[in-house]
Amino acid sequence: MFLQAAGPQQGGIMPIVLMVGMFVVMYFFMIRPQNKRAKEQKKFADALNPGEQIIVTTAGIHGRISRSNEDGTIQLEISRGVFMTIERSAVSMEMTEAARKRAAK
Repeated sequence: MFLQAAGPQQGGIMPIVLMVGMFVVMYFFMIRPQNKRAKEQKKFADALNPGEQIIVTTAGIHGRISRSNEDGTIQLEISRGVFMTIERSAVSMEMTEAARKRAAK
């Protein structure tokens, strides 16, 4: 039995270039847009003020902000005299402008 000497390894730098390229593609198509949306959501949640008419939470609850608390929560009036305390981050969207446009028609 003859043992053959191992030949030179093939590939070299090509697998490294492919791995770096895959990481760059993942960053620009997945990680970067997700971080951008998270920053926009935080900016939106921080800008909520008492008196805004129609707020929709991530659970689909509609209401009006009656008070903003110092601990990062807001008091939401969901019906006349019925209040809930929720986290600012649980607010999905603010629809006051859309309600005003519908009322103006």
